[in-house]
Amino acid sequence: MIVNGREEILAEGLPLRDFIHSKGLVPEAYVFMLNDRVLARDELDRIFLKENDRLEILRFVGGG
Repeated sequence: MIVNGREEILAEGLPLRDFIHSKGLVPEAYVFMLNDRVLARDELDRIFLKENDRLEILRFVGGG
């Protein structure tokens, strides 16, 4: 699996929400794109990661 451009080894079928928590992330603070599709928050529990998935984890930061 590719996460933010880097290869990661993980157990096939890992729930996305479990992966997010394993990284110490708070899902409400991020936007997740899986295979070029932005995910709705309610999808995080229903998605199970696969070997060829591409996940982008985005956090928007304001500034001036």
